[in-house]
Amino acid sequence: MFLYIYPMQKILITGSNGLLGQKLVYKLKDKANINCIATARGENRLVNKSGYEYAELDITNYDNVESVFSNCMPDVIINTAAMTNVDACETDKEGALLLNTTSVKNQVTVLEKLQKENPNYKPHFIHLSTDFIFDGTHGPLDETEKPNPLSYYAETKLEAEKIVQASSLHWAMARTVLVYGIVDNMSRSNIVLWVKQSLEQGKTINVVDDQYRTPTLAEDLADGCILIAEKKASGIYNISGKDFLNILEVAHLVADYYKLDKSLIKPSKSADIKQPAKRPPITGFIIDKAKRDLGYNPHSFVEGIKFLEEQLKAMGV
Repeated sequence: MFLYIYPMQKILITGSNGLLGQKLVYKLKDKANINCIATARGENRLVNKSGYEYAELDITNYDNVESVFSNCMPDVIINTAAMTNVDACETDKEGALLLNTTSVKNQVTVLEKLQKENPNYKPHFIHLSTDFIFDGTHGPLDETEKPNPLSYYAETKLEAEKIVQASSLHWAMARTVLVYGIVDNMSRSNIVLWVKQSLEQGKTINVVDDQYRTPTLAEDLADGCILIAEKKASGIYNISGKDFLNILEVAHLVADYYKLDKSLIKPSKSADIKQPAKRPPITGFIIDKAKRDLGYNPHSFVEGIKFLEEQLKAMGV
């Protein structure tokens, strides 16, 4: 009997200290025939440090990108690293451009160079993008929707998309919406935890009812990225949750799940919140293409809350 041994595939994750980066590393590290290479700026902040390699990588530094990429020659690159604080991007435009656009140019240029020098090398570049590239006049949206960014963050992300699309690489784009999840050491919050903790403490919270999204569990987004890699898919894919909700509805679902006092949640309007960057009022994604082509099947939002609760219990929180 002939036994076919699948070749080892190297998958490099940028931004491995971030929410999505962590989920990808933990999902890939024990997969057979996958050599997972986690990269981020500075030290590895993941609690579990076994089953994968780690390399320090500053994607804004071309020479650093060239050194790391040429050293490991990854088959798949999943670029999760970005400056995602929308208001910070508005006040630090130079930093936003560097992290969200120049860094992508660096990676694409290095990979094209390596591809040219090594004719058998065909890297698959999977780039993470955002619903914020749209103006929010209507939704939910499919992959053919025309971008019209409202903020500098959105402009930098759209420019990065254009760089990837104009490249000679085998590429895919995973666009997503309002990602929530739990990171190692609980080092950051998310919309579910914010609502839960605020209501448990008896705090009144103002929540907008005029912004619509399809909230995305971080594990679902990671699964979508891995499916793109496994199927060697190319082009643009909407990878988000399945439920189209306004933010007030999101808060009410969290309150209902934990049986907390919904009267503490006060409806408000986006115009009443003074934020440096404009947000698109209505986005949310139609995920039919990802379901059909990739077999993508995300949790509902309530299932996502339950998933987070199980993680919190396991952590003893």
